[in-house]
Amino acid sequence: MKDLKEKLSKEAFEVTQNQGTERPFSGDLLNIKEEGTYKCVCCGQDLFSSRAKFESGTGWPSFFMPIDETAVKNIEDRSHGMVRVEVRCNGCDAHLGHVFPDGPEPTGLRYCMNSVAMSFEPYNSE
Repeated sequence: MKDLKEKLSKEAFEVTQNQGTERPFSGDLLNIKEEGTYKCVCCGQDLFSSRAKFESGTGWPSFFMPIDETAVKNIEDRSHGMVRVEVRCNGCDAHLGHVFPDGPEPTGLRYCMNSVAMSFEPYNSE
């Protein structure tokens, strides 16, 4: 935990370790249009492909599916008087955001992620 506190920004630590949320429209990854892979900022695990990213208008990077079925895990979240589904990194259990059933086809899901919980690696252009 101490290593993560030193590695991450204060906001990234709060989001990933204490289930925080960054302000909408404030994240560095929201407007990235390049093709690449979104990775867990804590452990580096591949989470989402840019091919599954879409503009949801919510202010957070949104994806209709993870890079594969083992990348993330979903946990029921009953905090703040709501019932939601929290999304965590399957590699290190970091909080990433929430998933909602109002996304586009083909899945109908909207993985609403915090930018500070992820890093972006462009695809190799070779």
